[in-house]
Amino acid sequence: MPEEVLFESEQSITRADVATYLRTVADNLEAGEAITLQAGEQAVTLEPPARPTFEVKAEREGPVDGAGELSIEFELEWDETASGGAAGDGELTIE
Repeated sequence: MPEEVLFESEQSITRADVATYLRTVADNLEAGEAITLQAGEQAVTLEPPARPTFEVKAEREGPVDGAGELSIEFELEWDETASGGAAGDGELTIE
């Protein structure tokens, strides 16, 4: 299935600024409100359903025997025409 990028932004910011962005997303999710992403002239508003699929992934990219790049990815996913989410493999905990 082809992928269409609706919005993309990448920048180097402080951990506190990352937390602020994530807190805003969390507050909107908890309140059942839409989430608007905006950077310059680019903007998109999405309305996650009550039970989206939530994926968390930790990755290391680079050579096996050398320094690489680490990442944590958080993804919400849902069908445009559906309102429910899929069952997971187990309960997630983040500390």
